[in-house]
Amino acid sequence: MREHGVSRGVAIRAYGVLRQEGLAAPTPGARWRVVRSDTQVDRRPLHERIAEVIATDGLQAGEAFPSASALAERFDVSRPTVTKALEKLEAAGVLAGGGQGKVRTVRAVPTREERS
Repeated sequence: MREHGVSRGVAIRAYGVLRQEGLAAPTPGARWRVVRSDTQVDRRPLHERIAEVIATDGLQAGEAFPSASALAERFDVSRPTVTKALEKLEAAGVLAGGGQGKVRTVRAVPTREERS
Protein backbone atom coordinates (compact mmCIF):
# COMPACT_ATOMS: atom_id res chain seq x y z
CA MET A 1 0.00 0.00 0.00
CA ARG A 2 2.77 2.42 0.94
CA GLU A 3 4.97 1.45 -1.97
CA HIS A 4 2.22 2.05 -4.54
CA GLY A 5 0.31 4.76 -2.70
CA VAL A 6 -3.03 2.93 -2.68
CA SER A 7 -5.66 2.28 -0.04
CA ARG A 8 -6.15 -1.03 1.75
CA GLY A 9 -9.32 -1.68 -0.26
CA VAL A 10 -7.48 -1.27 -3.56
CA ALA A 11 -4.70 -3.59 -2.38
CA ILE A 12 -7.23 -6.25 -1.32
CA ARG A 13 -8.98 -6.03 -4.69
CA ALA A 14 -5.62 -6.34 -6.46
CA TYR A 15 -4.82 -9.49 -4.45
CA GLY A 16 -8.25 -10.84 -5.43
CA VAL A 17 -7.45 -10.38 -9.11
CA LEU A 18 -4.01 -11.99 -8.67
CA ARG A 19 -5.69 -14.92 -6.89
CA GLN A 20 -8.28 -15.36 -9.66
CA GLU A 21 -5.52 -15.38 -12.26
CA GLY A 22 -3.58 -17.97 -10.26
CA LEU A 23 -0.62 -15.68 -9.66
CA ALA A 24 -0.92 -15.31 -5.86
CA ALA A 25 -2.38 -17.33 -3.03
CA PRO A 26 -3.10 -16.64 0.65
CA THR A 27 -1.08 -18.76 3.07
CA PRO A 28 -1.77 -19.67 6.69
CA GLY A 29 0.46 -17.69 9.01
CA ALA A 30 1.61 -15.42 6.22
CA ARG A 31 -0.05 -12.92 4.00
CA TRP A 32 0.21 -13.80 0.32
CA ARG A 33 2.76 -15.58 -1.76
CA VAL A 34 3.51 -15.66 -5.45
CA VAL A 35 2.38 -18.83 -7.19
CA ARG A 36 4.87 -19.89 -9.80
CA SER A 37 3.51 -21.61 -12.89
CA ASP A 38 6.33 -24.18 -12.76
CA THR A 39 5.63 -25.07 -9.12
CA GLN A 40 2.72 -27.22 -7.97
CA VAL A 41 1.14 -25.85 -4.79
CA ASP A 42 -0.01 -28.25 -2.07
CA ARG A 43 -3.34 -26.82 -0.93
CA ARG A 44 -4.04 -29.34 1.82
CA PRO A 45 -4.38 -28.02 5.38
CA LEU A 46 -1.06 -27.65 7.18
CA HIS A 47 -1.85 -30.33 9.79
CA GLU A 48 -2.31 -32.87 6.97
CA ARG A 49 1.00 -31.91 5.36
CA ILE A 50 2.75 -32.11 8.73
CA ALA A 51 1.22 -35.54 9.42
CA GLU A 52 2.74 -36.69 6.15
CA VAL A 53 6.20 -35.92 7.59
CA ILE A 54 5.86 -39.13 9.62
CA ALA A 55 5.72 -41.25 6.47
CA THR A 56 8.13 -39.08 4.46
CA ASP A 57 10.80 -39.18 7.17
CA GLY A 58 10.09 -42.83 7.98
CA LEU A 59 9.24 -42.13 11.62
CA GLN A 60 7.81 -44.86 13.85
CA ALA A 61 5.73 -44.69 17.03
CA GLY A 62 7.82 -43.45 19.94
CA GLU A 63 10.36 -41.57 17.81
CA ALA A 64 11.00 -37.84 18.21
CA PHE A 65 9.07 -35.55 15.87
CA PRO A 66 10.73 -32.46 14.30
CA SER A 67 10.47 -29.25 16.31
CA ALA A 68 7.99 -26.47 15.54
CA SER A 69 10.89 -24.28 14.40
CA ALA A 70 12.16 -26.92 11.97
CA LEU A 71 8.64 -27.48 10.62
CA ALA A 72 8.03 -23.73 10.25
CA GLU A 73 11.15 -23.48 8.12
CA ARG A 74 10.32 -26.63 6.16
CA PHE A 75 6.78 -25.47 5.28
CA ASP A 76 7.62 -21.75 5.09
CA VAL A 77 5.02 -20.68 7.66
CA SER A 78 5.18 -19.04 11.09
CA ARG A 79 5.83 -21.00 14.28
CA PRO A 80 2.42 -20.11 15.79
CA THR A 81 0.76 -21.56 12.67
CA VAL A 82 2.78 -24.77 13.04
CA THR A 83 1.92 -24.92 16.74
CA LYS A 84 -1.82 -24.82 15.94
CA ALA A 85 -1.40 -27.64 13.40
CA LEU A 86 0.62 -29.70 15.91
CA GLU A 87 -2.12 -29.21 18.51
CA LYS A 88 -4.63 -30.68 16.04
CA LEU A 89 -2.37 -33.70 15.53
CA GLU A 90 -1.99 -34.13 19.29
CA ALA A 91 -5.78 -33.97 19.72
CA ALA A 92 -6.15 -36.59 16.98
CA GLY A 93 -3.73 -38.89 18.82
CA VAL A 94 -1.03 -38.79 16.15
CA LEU A 95 1.54 -36.96 18.30
CA ALA A 96 2.29 -36.98 22.02
CA GLY A 97 4.08 -34.60 24.33
CA GLY A 98 4.93 -31.16 23.11
CA GLY A 99 4.75 -27.93 24.93
CA GLN A 100 7.55 -25.69 26.00
CA GLY A 101 10.82 -27.59 26.35
CA LYS A 102 9.25 -30.99 25.70
CA VAL A 103 10.05 -33.15 22.70
CA ARG A 104 7.03 -34.27 20.69
CA THR A 105 6.97 -37.93 19.79
CA VAL A 106 5.02 -39.92 17.25
CA ARG A 107 2.15 -41.67 19.04
CA ALA A 108 0.60 -43.38 16.00
CA VAL A 109 1.53 -43.61 12.35
CA PRO A 110 -1.45 -42.26 10.40
CA THR A 111 -3.00 -44.53 7.80
CA ARG A 112 -3.26 -43.39 4.20
CA GLU A 113 -6.92 -42.35 4.72
CA GLU A 114 -6.00 -40.17 7.72
CA ARG A 115 -3.29 -38.41 5.72
CA SER A 116 -5.50 -37.59 2.74
